[in-house]
Amino acid sequence: MAYKITSKCISCNLCLSACPTGAIKIVNGQHWIDPNLCTNCNGTAYSVPQCVATCPTYDGSVIERKDYWESWFHTYNKVVTKLTKKQDYWDNWFNVYSQKFAEQLQKVSIPDGIER
Repeated sequence: MAYKITSKCISCNLCLSACPTGAIKIVNGQHWIDPNLCTNCNGTAYSVPQCVATCPTYDGSVIERKDYWESWFHTYNKVVTKLTKKQDYWDNWFNVYSQKFAEQLQKVSIPDGIER
């Protein structure tokens, strides 16, 4: 499965020199990965595809999925992961905030004769 350059590419040209197989080309002013030359950096000294590793935009180079459902589930899982992380963030924030607020309430002295 080859990689492809997305619309998030900023044309920094870092991937051109990083690609060990020379699969990245500039065609009509746009970066393009030749799927016949792209090996996903398998069989090289790298454990990660170098077009992905050197891209400063993170999503400038992604796996090109040929199967519709594989692409759909990949997008779905990516969105669910983002949503669950945000949920965890807000749950943690609320727990910490409520704990700090409770500590502040305990520090406040209540005048005599007033019940809690």
